[in-house]
Amino acid sequence: MKPRSQSDRIIDWLASGRSLTPLQAMSRFQCARLAARVWALKKDGHRIQAEMVRRGGKSFAQYRLAR
Repeated sequence: MKPRSQSDRIIDWLASGRSLTPLQAMSRFQCARLAARVWALKKDGHRIQAEMVRRGGKSFAQYRLAR
């Protein structure tokens, strides 16, 4: 059986109703370029929203599927 791609695992995660940050993506999926994966998923027709979050003086994107 072929291992599932990062993109497949990421879209499954988002489809479960959870959000995803770059740090979570690195930890859970070994994905160093979440924005690139999200861009490709959007290009494939998935409706993904990004929200900029600020914590501890740092800003980062938090992604979720659009409702």
